[in-house]
Amino acid sequence: EGDRMSSKGGKIVLVTGATGKVGQNFIRTFMADPAWADAKIRALCHNRLLGPSERLEVVQGSIAQRADVARAVDGVTHVVHLATCKETPDDIMDVAVKGMFWLLEECRASASFEQFVLIGGDVGIGHFVYPHPVPVVETQKHSAYAGCYALSKVLEEVMLEQYYVQYDFNGCCLRAPWIMEKDDFKYTLSFGEDVFGGPRWREMVGEKKADEYVANGAVPVMLDPEGEPILRNFVHVEDLATAIIAALDCPAARQQLFNICMDEPVDYRRMAEYLAQTRGLPSVDIGTPFHRTWLDNNKAKFLLDWRPGYDLAKLIDGAWDYQRDPDDPRIVWYPG
Repeated sequence: EGDRMSSKGGKIVLVTGATGKVGQNFIRTFMADPAWADAKIRALCHNRLLGPSERLEVVQGSIAQRADVARAVDGVTHVVHLATCKETPDDIMDVAVKGMFWLLEECRASASFEQFVLIGGDVGIGHFVYPHPVPVVETQKHSAYAGCYALSKVLEEVMLEQYYVQYDFNGCCLRAPWIMEKDDFKYTLSFGEDVFGGPRWREMVGEKKADEYVANGAVPVMLDPEGEPILRNFVHVEDLATAIIAALDCPAARQQLFNICMDEPVDYRRMAEYLAQTRGLPSVDIGTPFHRTWLDNNKAKFLLDWRPGYDLAKLIDGAWDYQRDPDDPRIVWYPG
């Protein structure tokens, strides 16, 4: 362990999107990891800032501006690229394409650079929008659904892959499904206006019924076109943070793509049964055009020796038991 620790001295990890859900959790996990005790974080911040500390330096700027990216990359050994946009057509290509291009170019030209870690998304393979009759592994072809966000995640992954081909670049991509923290999962199931993400259940059942369901605490059971309960993939932010740590400096991660997710997708019927048993909550079946999907995480287990800590019960209990502090309001930082 001592050798591992001393070998990290002088390492500087640049984090883009450092103020977001994943960024803050990763930085916390990184700072607490004894293997990286001698390393530092540099955060590239745009609209929101982190408070600097002894091991955390903040560079303010836009990822879409090459000069800002050059300042941020100067002297760093690793990049963890988290910055993204959702359905914001005016900004998304500046961040996802131009911003990532400047990052890759500056890393390629840097004498200190060692590794690039991209956080991808299962939107790049269409997650539950398209049918996937077998488990989705890393060789699955890209298939963005309508809109600019899924397209942007495809373009990021392809750009990184081409840098492997063009320059034998050392990178890896961790492809995550929907990322949960705190009480997020509870609010993905809300019939109220406070629903987190989609579908928006209230709009699907109408306001009158939605109000009844809110009053009795009902949860939706999402069904596919055949009437089967949807299987949908999630990852807890703590598990994603440990996966990033596992990939950093890992020789087996070189030029690889990994699905980072729970061992099994959430089965909406089992979820409803668990909430009925543990909390006495009723459920409502809702038909949708979406499809069952199973994201396979075995490659990450095999090559990174990573394991998720969250299963269905822990995901549900963590969300329902979470007590939100008054100074920690539910804020969605991006639209979509």
